[in-house]
Amino acid sequence: MQKKKIILLIALLCTISLNLQAQYAKTDSTYKRCFVGSTLFVLGNLSSVNPPGFAQLNLGYRITRKDVISLELITWKHAWPLGINPFYNKEYGKPEQKYPGYIREYGIGLAYQRYFWKGLYAAVHVMPMWQTFKKENGDKLDNGFIIFNTYRIGYHIKLFKDRFFIEPSLGVAGRPYQSKMPNGFKEKDDKWPKWTPEPGLHIGYNF
Repeated sequence: MQKKKIILLIALLCTISLNLQAQYAKTDSTYKRCFVGSTLFVLGNLSSVNPPGFAQLNLGYRITRKDVISLELITWKHAWPLGINPFYNKEYGKPEQKYPGYIREYGIGLAYQRYFWKGLYAAVHVMPMWQTFKKENGDKLDNGFIIFNTYRIGYHIKLFKDRFFIEPSLGVAGRPYQSKMPNGFKEKDDKWPKWTPEPGLHIGYNF
């Protein structure tokens, strides 16, 4: 039910965005270069299956009206392989696919965003992440490291005279690098792809 609500919300925002002028035009004399934001997917913490303990903070800067960079601070935990996409794969949440514990991850990433037409943009997110593998009772098993990348196409929607914005997007996320995983974790993870589709719904405040 939670997945259906998120997908419906993204579809609605994409429909609304078709009627909005979002790109920062050449005629703009001034515009806010900095922003702080997060993602509405923090609502996934309310899930009854594998709540991720998710938190994200974005700090961004508009180099030009078409080029944006941002620093992303993220943490989450997961007890099922990331290759099991919760939006369309029914294996997500099944006990037989679960790790013998869970993984807590902390990342500091860099994103680059390029506008092409009005609010339409493409973005690349590169996120090194430090992992802690834990047993069911919370005892630490081992440490690990991944590089988690995301490639997105999205739309920037200005709200309230450009004080706030939202960015619905579709992308592909995955791990070009994963350090060695403990026994039990690796066997579960190897059964699933390292890259999966990923919707996005970022929100922010300009200043």
